[in-house]
Amino acid sequence: MSTQSPLLLAELTTEEAAEAVSRAPVVIIPAGAYEQHGPGMPLATDTIRAERIAALVGARLAGRVVIGPPLPVGVSPHHMAFAGTVTLTTTTFAAVVREYVESLRRHGWRRFLVLTGHGGNNAALTTVAQDLLMAHPEVRFAWSPVTSLASKVIAEMGVSAVHGHSGEAETAQMLFLAPELVHRDRLAAGSVSVDGLQPVARLARSFSQPSLTLPYDELSANGVLGDPTSVTADDGRAIVDAVVERVCAFVEEWLDV
Repeated sequence: MSTQSPLLLAELTTEEAAEAVSRAPVVIIPAGAYEQHGPGMPLATDTIRAERIAALVGARLAGRVVIGPPLPVGVSPHHMAFAGTVTLTTTTFAAVVREYVESLRRHGWRRFLVLTGHGGNNAALTTVAQDLLMAHPEVRFAWSPVTSLASKVIAEMGVSAVHGHSGEAETAQMLFLAPELVHRDRLAAGSVSVDGLQPVARLARSFSQPSLTLPYDELSANGVLGDPTSVTADDGRAIVDAVVERVCAFVEEWLDV
């Protein structure tokens, strides 16, 4: 694996950026959120994970991709009952993504990959992808959640029946990627089983149709789904390695097309 530093658009001069269009034709944009992550993790957990995983991908691909400007704030209205959360509307978030792409398209880039650490961004990213097909058919726009790329690894960790936000997988990643920001003594289990949820919350977590969206304070009193106390940095390394492997495989194949 290459140990080369990732190519960051923010650190390039304008001349270097012009040169990078041909040698690094894929722009990776990390997207996250600024929202509660329980009592033990920082508000920027999703952004931190997306940025650091993007950097690992960039380092491994040895200058063949460029890491673009991050999207540090995402679509988080479901977390607004918890202090410190900042949210964009889906319309604003989608507009910012499109304008990032439009700006860089004008300089010659045609391939974009958004890596999102926050599931609340997914619906807006789907909309952007559809809109770009009409507005700029020459552009190829891909996006992916981070954590779900390692679903097999996560399943083998023995996670709670109810898990997800601020739970086992996210906490494990942070213990590996940014351990200095995790307050281990404050980590606490949240909602861990469907039986323990209120009736309406059980419907929201049933993963059956129709889909029901609820604010997180109705799903968990402390904002946590799962048990973050049960995981280690080694679990996080396994998740991150799996994610980086899958993203790199996708991009390498894309570069060969």
